[in-house]
Amino acid sequence: MAGLIDELLNLSQIARTPMRREPIDLTKLAHGVIDELRQREPARKITVEIAEALSANADGRLLRIVLDNLLGNAWKYTGKHPEAHIEFTQSAIKDEAAFCVRDNGAGFNIEYANKLFRPFQRLHRDSEFPGTGIGLSIVERIILRHGGRIWAEAAVGQGAASSSPLETQ
Repeated sequence: MAGLIDELLNLSQIARTPMRREPIDLTKLAHGVIDELRQREPARKITVEIAEALSANADGRLLRIVLDNLLGNAWKYTGKHPEAHIEFTQSAIKDEAAFCVRDNGAGFNIEYANKLFRPFQRLHRDSEFPGTGIGLSIVERIILRHGGRIWAEAAVGQGAASSSPLETQ
């Protein structure tokens, strides 16, 4: 319950926190998140690919929260996959530069993608994958504050990807 309350407070604070845009090295930020995840589960066998020279003009503190959630979800949902793989890349989608976190984990039924970014909407049982159902709501709120948008793609048992265009440097 305490974790849920903390998550709700985080969600409400995101909208009120003043933003400080500056050049952010997303590659370095992503490596930091992955390093922390590896420290929590040092025996875990997982391949992680993070593209070089990813950068954005954004609030670094808020983007850290985004990467904590997106990479953390990719880490969590690949937990039962024997050859887990996570990528953090940038590509052009409809002539926009979009950052993408992709994994080969549990995935989800794309019919329910509209529920992903709503608070407390979970697509997996807590017994399968623990969580509060708040993380992606926080991510969406941060991305919207940066003038971007976020969407997800997936297939059951074939992994998931979340993408978002942000202002690059």
